[in-house]
Amino acid sequence: MSNQTLTRAEVTDAIVREVGVTRQESSDLLDRTLDMIGSALEHEDEVKLSRFGNFVVRSKAEREGRNPKTGEEAVIAPRRVVTFRPSPMLKARVDKG
Repeated sequence: MSNQTLTRAEVTDAIVREVGVTRQESSDLLDRTLDMIGSALEHEDEVKLSRFGNFVVRSKAEREGRNPKTGEEAVIAPRRVVTFRPSPMLKARVDKG
């Protein structure tokens, strides 16, 4: 099993190779795409990427928690979190490995 991490620079290089644009254009394209996704999630819009998956913002209510080290109870503040649900196609690709 590989423990490598795909970096932003590697994605940029792949776009340069596959699409044939300059490195600067590739970097700008990736930045703009990620900004659009981030902005949509910031406004609690759902992001659906066909054949990849869905990003959804969920609201978590305030709840009681416990410090695992001390066992002391604490209140966990309400917050918004991003969840990802992979598409069936992505699940199949990962399963094949």
